[in-house]
Amino acid sequence: MNATSFAPLTGRIGFYPVVPTAEWVERLLAWGVRSIQLRIKATDHSPGEIAAQVRAAVSAGNKVPGAQVFINDHWQLALTANAYGVHLGQEDLDTADLAALHNAGMRLGLSTHTPAELARAHAVQPSYLAIGPIYPTTLKVMPYEPVGLERLATWAKQVTLYPKIPVVAIGGISLARMPGVLACGVDGVAVVSAVTLASDPQQAALEGLRLAIFSRQSV
Repeated sequence: MNATSFAPLTGRIGFYPVVPTAEWVERLLAWGVRSIQLRIKATDHSPGEIAAQVRAAVSAGNKVPGAQVFINDHWQLALTANAYGVHLGQEDLDTADLAALHNAGMRLGLSTHTPAELARAHAVQPSYLAIGPIYPTTLKVMPYEPVGLERLATWAKQVTLYPKIPVVAIGGISLARMPGVLACGVDGVAVVSAVTLASDPQQAALEGLRLAIFSRQSV
């Protein structure tokens, strides 16, 4: 890593739930999950509510050794709250103050959907790169076709041709699909509904952790 790289992750990202509230962050931390992303839809909450959720999520993460709590999109609030990290989309590269985030020592995750976006994001030298959607997803309207496992494996391998940046797979990934995704050589798997919509969220989280640990031991 050179002086222009964003701070590296302090641990392997592994199992990476994306959740809508700070309460979910606290719950997952209590169950042993250490990589979590808070993603709040601005259309569903007032600015004050979003700020309170970000502060609560950051505070929860700061109390747990090894926690890696990322804030999606709301980078100004994340900066103010001294968050561990932020996750941004491609469109945010045009507007976010990357220098301020870098100078604050924050970790940065960037979304990518195509080889061109992957190259653009890689040039920023973030803390991790997210590739997706791997499978079709109904939770978010995506203007991109699913990447699939074959291309995921190829793209993840290409990233290793440069200074190593961890790769996270996201999009339509269930617990049943996790082993196949992890076999593509990624460092983490982000899940959305696999935990939050599970009949037993705690059991789902524990199974996700088990799968991620098993994959690491099998390498």
